[in-house]
Amino acid sequence: MILSYLLHGHIPYYSANPPHPDPLLHAKLRDSPELINVDVSALTDHFAASRLSYSTQALPVNVLLDTLVRTSVDVDELESSTNVEWRFVPEKAVPHLVFGDAVHAGGQWTDNLMPASWDIQTLSYASMLSLPGYSFAEHYRKVTGKDLPAYTRPSREETASYFRTYPEAVQINDVFRFHETLSGISRTENGFYIRSHDIHCKHLVLASGIFTQVLQPSPMLQPMAALQPVPETPLLVIGSGFSAADIIISAPKDQKIIHVFKWDPEGRSSPLRGCHHQAYPEYAGVYRLMKRAAVAADPSKKRVKMRRTTSTPFLETRSWDEVYEGLPNTEIVGVEMQEKQAIITFRQPDGSTLTRAVRGMVYATGRRGSLEYLDRSLLSEVVGDATDISPIISARTLRSKACEDTEVAPNVFIIGSLTGDSLIRFAYGSCVQAAGKLIDARTGKERVRSGSNNTSRPQSSLGVMRGIDGHDITPPSETRVVDNDRMASTLPQRVMPNGLWRWLWRWFDVR
Repeated sequence: MILSYLLHGHIPYYSANPPHPDPLLHAKLRDSPELINVDVSALTDHFAASRLSYSTQALPVNVLLDTLVRTSVDVDELESSTNVEWRFVPEKAVPHLVFGDAVHAGGQWTDNLMPASWDIQTLSYASMLSLPGYSFAEHYRKVTGKDLPAYTRPSREETASYFRTYPEAVQINDVFRFHETLSGISRTENGFYIRSHDIHCKHLVLASGIFTQVLQPSPMLQPMAALQPVPETPLLVIGSGFSAADIIISAPKDQKIIHVFKWDPEGRSSPLRGCHHQAYPEYAGVYRLMKRAAVAADPSKKRVKMRRTTSTPFLETRSWDEVYEGLPNTEIVGVEMQEKQAIITFRQPDGSTLTRAVRGMVYATGRRGSLEYLDRSLLSEVVGDATDISPIISARTLRSKACEDTEVAPNVFIIGSLTGDSLIRFAYGSCVQAAGKLIDARTGKERVRSGSNNTSRPQSSLGVMRGIDGHDITPPSETRVVDNDRMASTLPQRVMPNGLWRWLWRWFDVR
């Protein structure tokens, strides 16, 4: 949607009043304010030594646009100013179409792929979810008649409502095609051909993201997902991140839960670990439950009393000792399906086994994206030469290419989380960079593929606010072990079990 706004002729310019708090950046942009074709390397080469706190994880072009669009959001969210002025320049508009398989604008925010409550709050503040031309604050005021409070974490339902409304609010809805799936996209002599829709085009922008496919369980586990949960029989939740936590948070207060999760705080710790107990009390609370279970399960560890447990409001909402059982680093080795429940055999790290009756399961071990809409030849161009090219992708798949250029193949661009930067606040840069090249091509200017995104800055540990909601992101320096056999035998799907949906409709009136 950001890119479409740009291609409709809305061009970003640096606004020097007031000056950006980074005096060097202000000096560089003062006399060349148009941001559509900037030299990213020249503008960001001082960021590592700046007194301001610039991200060392995101692409430089994404960091650049973020700091200009939301100048002080990390310091003062309510009073956050902007150094970007959006000017309407109709002669720079580029004809285009936007296709999405979701029913409404907003993609996965509209789909809500995991069966969690729509009342779950986002990790990002509302201002960090805002798109150009119509902010979340404006939408909130229009819907409620009130001003948006500072540091608001909107619910998923409110976020989906904002994105659903956005195209019409900024008058770009004429190019959107919803609930349509493209396939068979191939390169031609003069551009590209989309076989599914019999469309020819000169340029291709991939914006399908890396969270469209929920990883599926092994065939042994799949039958459990069809059972509708009941409070007196435990619901099985598998996963260590935000998706799993969302299910636990969304569950009725009397719902018993068995939680199987990986626990490796010294290696690859759960992303919940970074959640502050005041800013994200519900996620910090779930992490505390996991930690308590991990300590109890390891006899070699000194038993420590969990401090401040009762001081966390979320942990006071239920009798967790009665409804929650955490099983860290536990393997499921047997499933016996019965008429209304399943008997599960678990193998614990010390080799001992235990059995539990469960009813219902949520498998929340992560998501991936898919480029299956590209034919094999074009997929090879985009992903790179390899013996066995898979359309299933993660945040790392195209990251190295994005560091060089968002044009990952001739006339093929990637934006959004395909670049490896998953936060909406970091989507502006790739969109502006792609728009600049598309506008130049439209107006006949010569384009050069450059390495303006390249950076030698050190990589620090990832913050908590990543992904669609921070879900399942691995730092570039880490290797994530994936069960390739499992992925091959259980293709990603977008359909969740009806039993769990009925369960949530009953308790939360999800519509």
